[in-house]
Amino acid sequence: MNIHIVEYDPEHAQVWDDWCGASDNATLLHTRRFLSYHGDRFEDASVLLFDDQRLTGVFPAARVTGDAHSVVSHPGATYGGIAHDGRLQGQRMIDAIGALKSHYRDRHVRKLVYKLVPFIYARVPAQDDVYALFRHGAQRVRCDLSCAIDLSHQRPVSERRRRARRKAHQVVTLGSTIGELRAFWSVLGETLARRHEAVPVHTFDEIALLVSRFPNEIQLRCAFIEGQVVAGVLFFNSTTVWHAQYIASSERGNQVSALDAVFDAAIEEARTGGARYFDFGTSNESAGTVLNDGLYRFKSEFGGGGVAHEFYELTI
Repeated sequence: MNIHIVEYDPEHAQVWDDWCGASDNATLLHTRRFLSYHGDRFEDASVLLFDDQRLTGVFPAARVTGDAHSVVSHPGATYGGIAHDGRLQGQRMIDAIGALKSHYRDRHVRKLVYKLVPFIYARVPAQDDVYALFRHGAQRVRCDLSCAIDLSHQRPVSERRRRARRKAHQVVTLGSTIGELRAFWSVLGETLARRHEAVPVHTFDEIALLVSRFPNEIQLRCAFIEGQVVAGVLFFNSTTVWHAQYIASSERGNQVSALDAVFDAAIEEARTGGARYFDFGTSNESAGTVLNDGLYRFKSEFGGGGVAHEFYELTI
């Protein structure tokens, strides 16, 4: 197999996104529609991989801010990696990683950080890149822990979560309109400021732009008291996974366990809609070295288990 690398150009955007829609392991985070919302925040280093004239994969990447000799796939996304259609298997994936090394070496890159797609996001098993990275001497440099439910084999929900769900349903009503996005964003900002002295990764304008680009994938589910949003979850969904991208609850929502009602309804909606997994997201701080165990236990009590988000560093 002769892997040929072509640097990404905006004229490739439609071909790139069409490829992601048909690949085994891509989600909206791989698409140019998503990555382009960053604007000029990152120096793009993405490439397309060809076998002679046939497209076999795309690799979203950018140079690390402040370090021109390092590339990461992708700094503006939770995960990256090569999105492919199954032809990059075994030795072919080893060759593909080798081609990436050669390409970036020629551009004076010394380090490539490869953020693996967690296995639950692939339509079929597609972890050949894990083995290929091992063969090329890559080292794991970070690991975050997410919690996800296998919707065909969910663990029992804890009694604490069942009690909280009953409590919430006595008080709240549920809604699923994206029209409540601004109200939800206000609750999210208050939640992050109160608990973590932080702000959302996305601004409201950015998230509104993404919603306009992904009206089917980005979904909002909220709990209301007297018509006011008191809790909610913003989902970034894919073919196989409902993913809780942002979770928020006001103090009033916390008092009545409103999130339990939101999650209970959303989990069932994901199941009946044909998703395979329900992903609560990671519970880490300090680049994965600290686990917020209370948050992780809250998520796991809905019947979930651990999913690793792995980062590998390849010296070039």
